[in-house]
Amino acid sequence: MKQLGYLLIGLLWVSQVFAETPAGDATGSSAMAQGLLLLAFAVIFYFLILRPQSKRAKEHQQLVGSLQKGDEVITTGGLLGKITRVTEHFFVLMISEGVEVPVQRQAVATSVPKGTIKSLT
Repeated sequence: MKQLGYLLIGLLWVSQVFAETPAGDATGSSAMAQGLLLLAFAVIFYFLILRPQSKRAKEHQQLVGSLQKGDEVITTGGLLGKITRVTEHFFVLMISEGVEVPVQRQAVATSVPKGTIKSLT
């Protein structure tokens, strides 16, 4: 939604530039070219940067929301462990027998298939 707002503001600015250009002025075509160039940059910026980043953020939110007790995860710090407890803002991660570490929900990078820990030890 935010990106759409920026695009609309850019389009309004371009239409204002066209409205202020005198009809017989030779700079009208250069203003149109500048407006089209600005619009092209906005579209490229949206598709190359904003859209993929928001898609990754949405996927991460879904991952964090779907994790439950017994899932095996890797944190952003590189810890591999099994979730033993889930609270509102934290997971308790068992990284070794008898060693449990509280980890913020947002610090989970990815979920791995069950049995990964046993296959590595």
